[in-house]
Amino acid sequence: MAKKTKFYVVWQGRQTGVFTDWKECEAQIKGFEDARYKSFESLQEAETAIQRNYWEYVAKAGQKDVPKITKVAPVNIGKPLTNAIAVDAAWNTATGDMEYQGVYLETGKKIFLQGPFKDATNNIGEFLAIVHGLAYLQKNESSLPIYSDSRTAISWVKKKHANTKLALTPRNKPVFEMLQRAERWLAANKFPNQILKWETEYWGENPADFGRK
Repeated sequence: MAKKTKFYVVWQGRQTGVFTDWKECEAQIKGFEDARYKSFESLQEAETAIQRNYWEYVAKAGQKDVPKITKVAPVNIGKPLTNAIAVDAAWNTATGDMEYQGVYLETGKKIFLQGPFKDATNNIGEFLAIVHGLAYLQKNESSLPIYSDSRTAISWVKKKHANTKLALTPRNKPVFEMLQRAERWLAANKFPNQILKWETEYWGENPADFGRK
């Protein structure tokens, strides 16, 4: 029996489009941060999908599902926990505006959304999102873990300091004030929550992603 052909849509990768060969699709997404792709059973479905938004095909009723495993993960990585929250930031390269949000993985429910803030960076947004998540969980007496796809932000939180090179301006002064408050919170509080890396390569897109790239 002939193997059924699948069609692979890549919305975000080295090259975008519809691919009929998995190896060719994999070449566009493997090792590419925030790759977005999905397989379809027919060419018509794939050609329709590439013209539409990625999230229309991974979300239901306006809520993001926990992404399915995209390929077999090493034993030390495994599968993501669903009883957890995920945070992410969005940064507009044209305007410098930044915003961040947090969602509960099991339901896709949005927990918080902040911004946009002027003249910031993505790393700052990722850092603030983690600290906001920690403060939110502490307020709710929760020990749930937090997922972030930013190694830089995770390292900043561990060091309790945002090591940004961004220059202070009148427009981004509120952002620097938020950074100072976040650092003070980290210095003054202990928390049981694990801060875990969201493994995009194996698990698909971070559920808290804004889907605007």
